[in-house]
Amino acid sequence: MAELICIVCPKGCHLHVDETNDYKVTGNDCRKGEIYGRNELINPVRTVTSTCKIKNGMLPRIPVKTSDTIPKGKMIEIMKEINKIELTAPVALGDVIISNVSGTGVDVIACRNMEKIS
Repeated sequence: MAELICIVCPKGCHLHVDETNDYKVTGNDCRKGEIYGRNELINPVRTVTSTCKIKNGMLPRIPVKTSDTIPKGKMIEIMKEINKIELTAPVALGDVIISNVSGTGVDVIACRNMEKIS
């Protein structure tokens, strides 16, 4: 039996997932915890948040994130791709920074506007 702490909400329920009983989840206070516990053992996913270098911007870096969850096993590969990027201002909130990152079908997008400085 696997033991997890749910990260879906701030409550942090202590989950028990029984892999031998069709991934039955106990210890959850809501349906989201049940879904999280099952998925965490079958197909764990994460949202990647990071920053990229940016030239001619008000700040030296701009926050970025994946537009959807990606397989947990792809996180390091995706971070390597993000770390190679150097943008040039201006950049708008929601701009696609990397399309279909690591073949996941998910984009890396900008999380804020970054104006160009003179």
